[in-house]
Amino acid sequence: MKTPIVVIVGCTASGKSELAEALAESLPTATGQPATIMAVDSMQVYRGMDIGTAKPDPTVRQRIQHLMIDVADPWETFSAARFVQLAAPLLQEYRRCHQPLILVTGTVLYLRALLEGLFAGPASDAGFRTMLQTRAAQEGSLSLHRELRQVDPAAADRIHPNDLRRIVRALEVFHTTGQPISELQTQWSARPGDDSILWLGIQRRRDDLNGRINRRVKAMITAGLVAEVQTLVAGKNALSAEAASAVGYRQILEYLSGHCTLEDATEAIKIRTRHLAKLQRTWLKRFSGIQWLESEPHQSGADMLPTVLPWLKS
Repeated sequence: MKTPIVVIVGCTASGKSELAEALAESLPTATGQPATIMAVDSMQVYRGMDIGTAKPDPTVRQRIQHLMIDVADPWETFSAARFVQLAAPLLQEYRRCHQPLILVTGTVLYLRALLEGLFAGPASDAGFRTMLQTRAAQEGSLSLHRELRQVDPAAADRIHPNDLRRIVRALEVFHTTGQPISELQTQWSARPGDDSILWLGIQRRRDDLNGRINRRVKAMITAGLVAEVQTLVAGKNALSAEAASAVGYRQILEYLSGHCTLEDATEAIKIRTRHLAKLQRTWLKRFSGIQWLESEPHQSGADMLPTVLPWLKS
C-alpha cells in the first residue's frame, strides 16, 4: 500500500466514522488485524462522555483499535497542546513501522496542530491581560464573554463563559492584531506537503446533512444522553469548562438546571450542531489536495469504500 496514513475530514454526522471503520477492515496490518483508527476530536478524549460525542460503540472498539479516546477525565482541562503531546508520538511510531493509520477528524484545529504545529499567535500583552483579569474579578467572566461575542462570535461560540483563560487570550489577540483569533487560526498553508498522507473528505448536501444531524441528536436522547450527563454531574469533581461547553452536554446541563425543557434542549443541540457543521465547512475550505467524496442521501460512509480503495493503490 502506497499510503499508510489516511486523514478523513468532513462535517459532523457526515459519515466519517462509518468510512473509517470500513476502511480499517480493508487495510489489514502485518498481523492480520484491521488498521488502527485515531480519533482527532477534542471531546472524545474524555472518559464517560460517550453518547454525546458519538464515540464508536464497544463492539467496534473491540474489533478495531482506536487511539486518543478516553485519555482524560472530564474534570481535566484538555487542549490542542495536550492532544499533540499524546498523539504525535503515536503517529510517529505508526509511520516508523509503516503501519496503516486512519485519522478521523472531529476537531480541525487539533488536526492542524498535530500535522503542522500549534497556533502560537501574537506575543502576550501583560498590561492588557492584567486589565482584563481585574475586570473579570470585578464584573465576572460573563461580561468579558459578551465582549468577545461582539468582536469574535465564532470564538465565543466555542469558548465557555467560565473559561476565563481562553476568553482573555482571544480578546488579547484581537486587541493586539485587530483580527479575531478564530480567523487567524484558519490562516494556515493549504495542507502539509506530505505525500505519505491520503486526504479524504465527505461532502453532503446541506439538507441531507441536516437530516442526519437531526436523526443523530434524536438517537442520542433515546440512547440516554440525559442520564449520561446526570452521571457526570454527580461525580466527585466538577466538569471542566471544556467538557461542560461541549455540544449536547451544555444544552442538557441547561435542562437539568431547570432553565429549559428537554424538548427545547434537544432543539438547541440540533441548532448548535448545524452551526458547528457550518464552521467546519469554512475551516475545510482552507485545505487543498483533498479527495472529495460526493455522497448521496441514501449512502452511508461505508458505501464510499469502493471509490476510496483504488486511490490507495495509485
